[in-house]
Amino acid sequence: MEDDATPTVEPWQVMGENLDIMTGGIPWGRRMSFRVTKLEKGRVWGVQPWKERLVGDPDTGVIHGGVLTSFLDNLSGMAASSSLDKARFVSTLDLRIDYMRPAEPHREILGEAECYHITRNVCFTHAWAYHESRDKVIATAAGAFAINKPRPIESLREF
Repeated sequence: MEDDATPTVEPWQVMGENLDIMTGGIPWGRRMSFRVTKLEKGRVWGVQPWKERLVGDPDTGVIHGGVLTSFLDNLSGMAASSSLDKARFVSTLDLRIDYMRPAEPHREILGEAECYHITRNVCFTHAWAYHESRDKVIATAAGAFAINKPRPIESLREF
């Protein structure tokens, strides 16, 4: 007997093929102009470009802390969603940000997030924002994300 089962595509693989929808479907993500550069199951990497409109202090030219929070929240949510065996949306339940140092003026910020634990209803994440490497982080995040009931992927187009 031949095994003619077609290989299944993992939800994280579908996410990886649709990164523009993932980031462009979120209005504040579009406004921030961040992009995802790499996605694996339970892990996401991204870049937050420096833009004049995102500056928090005009005297220093440093990106506003709220931009970093949104960036790490989005990466963490994607890491949580990509860690699941079935396609699900997640919602932020809790997000703690620790700012270690200000970002350097006029420089893009790199970020990464990972989902390190999943329960029946919640995903737990860690995330980092930095310039060159995680050896000198700008900010870290720890998050908890509710796993929502399934809904069709077409609902993303409502944005």
